[in-house]
Amino acid sequence: MSKQVFRSGTSIGANVFEGKNAQSRPDFSSKMNIALKEATETGYWLDLLHETKFINDEMFVSIEDDCNKIIAILTKIVKATK
Repeated sequence: MSKQVFRSGTSIGANVFEGKNAQSRPDFSSKMNIALKEATETGYWLDLLHETKFINDEMFVSIEDDCNKIIAILTKIVKATK
């Protein structure tokens, strides 16, 4: 599961970075949508890591808060580019 968090978590940044150099507004929107989906997936894997006691409550709350902030930012970007 931790490898899944690594994959989805790094995919967020990769898609945002790629979106910065998008060829068009629809291309930018597509990259931000993918980043949002990856952020949501990351949240899922974090929940599983917490439920299985792989990470403790303190770690989970901190990481989940960061993940939720990223999701909120990406959600605003996606809505603004539609």
